Amino acid sequence: MSCEHVATLPVEVEADAEDYCADCRAAGKTGWVHLRQCLTCGHVACCDSSPGRHASSHAAADGHPIVRSWEPGETWRWCYVDSRVV
Repeated sequence: MSCEHVATLPVEVEADAEDYCADCRAAGKTGWVHLRQCLTCGHVACCDSSPGRHASSHAAADGHPIVRSWEPGETWRWCYVDSRVV
């Protein structure tokens, strides 16, 4: 299943962090639960189960609709606009 936003994604993006939430780290915080990578710009941020909820904040502020799981072994993607797996 896909959505119209998938067609707007670049072919490849480089992650801005390897194994941490870039926003939490910039604020001197830890404790994120899971990580997500923005598929528009590569920004790595924490999920909505984390205190900072930085991935969804990034999507809303920057208008970047789709993230992928940044967890080892996971390949799913989520569209914030359509609220579904794509």
